[in-house]
Amino acid sequence: MSSFDIQYSINLFPLLFKYLHVTITMAVLSMFIALALSLLLALIRTYEIKGLYLLSKIYISFFRGTPLLVQLFLLYYGVPQIFPVFKSMNAYTAAIIGLSLNASAYMAEIIRGSILSVDKGQMEASLSVGMTSLQAMKKIVLPQAARTAIPSLANSFIDLLKGSSLAFTLGVAEIMAKAQMEAASSYKFFEAYLTVAIMYWLIVIVFGYFQKKIENKMNEAY
Repeated sequence: MSSFDIQYSINLFPLLFKYLHVTITMAVLSMFIALALSLLLALIRTYEIKGLYLLSKIYISFFRGTPLLVQLFLLYYGVPQIFPVFKSMNAYTAAIIGLSLNASAYMAEIIRGSILSVDKGQMEASLSVGMTSLQAMKKIVLPQAARTAIPSLANSFIDLLKGSSLAFTLGVAEIMAKAQMEAASSYKFFEAYLTVAIMYWLIVIVFGYFQKKIENKMNEAY
């Protein structure tokens, strides 16, 4: 029985760190795209816009009801067969699009729930002073809903960060892919996977610190 090689793990950290920016940028870009999509979906669901409401329900149901890995494979390997224009799409782009679409389905329900949690009197008061429904939503309702949504949206970002590890299945060179290659070449699977797990853990801890700062800032008025 071989013993745990701690020196191997220590030496692996700098190697994985070189690919950390790929993981971070994938998660951050996916988060911004998902936020925009989820806000649009949440508004469609809240106002029950005809023609789009049913499509939004199907969209959310599909991306919440199927595995992320299947969605990534379908997007990267399947879609180009039907739509040749996507054959030029690289793995990194496919991963970001897949992560964004998946996360937006969950985040749309978070934002919708946060909007509904704002007292209806806020909207009525805004309309009574001459604001349009859109102005009231933008200036009164959404800022209050954001305060409620932030903890859950932060959890969505953490899920995105961890979900980005599946990008290695498409061939994206990020920290999980590098750990996989190192493990395969050295046969030190436990050391390699433990090291990458610790790296993800540390990233989440750092993000959790900033999340707490943002929550405290938004709660100052309350």
